[in-house]
Amino acid sequence: MNTEININNVILETDRLILRAWKITDLDDFFEYASINGIGEKAGWEHHKSKDESLEILKMFIDEKKVFAIVLKENQKVIGSIGIEECRQDLDKNLENLLGRELGYVLSKDYWNKGIMTEAVSKVIEYCFKILKLNYLIATCFNYNIESKKVLEKLNFKYYKDISIETRYNTKEESTLMILKNLKFLRNKN
Repeated sequence: MNTEININNVILETDRLILRAWKITDLDDFFEYASINGIGEKAGWEHHKSKDESLEILKMFIDEKKVFAIVLKENQKVIGSIGIEECRQDLDKNLENLLGRELGYVLSKDYWNKGIMTEAVSKVIEYCFKILKLNYLIATCFNYNIESKKVLEKLNFKYYKDISIETRYNTKEESTLMILKNLKFLRNKN
């Protein structure tokens, strides 16, 4: 079961990062990383071919109110995003009466292997469990995207099942669906 999300007035902060709603003024930073071949493809979308394409997607992020911009504190540069998306429909019956969402994330290649995404996703997990009171989160990564899987494993996501995902560029990718349960909530429910 999905819950409503609106991050418009939400600002999350870590040691190195600010997570906030997107702004039109983020366009240059967004296009800078989203236009690099191989970035979007690891998340199931083609890299952006033009600033106009990035602008359309940026407007969608703003309208949908469920995608955080990841901002590096030291220079106020947007370097990635984390979305709190609706859960896919192929989950088991035992989750259907619980509140959950699916996390999706992408990071500029310049910032890979620095612990930044782990730091950012950890903060979003805290927000989802403590503020939104979600019962679980899921995330999916293509089997070849080892870096993304490592982020999830560091944050205690567990293997849920293997799935095949159709990408936005009409390919199918074998993927791993992982889950993180809000154990505090589940303990209090019983």
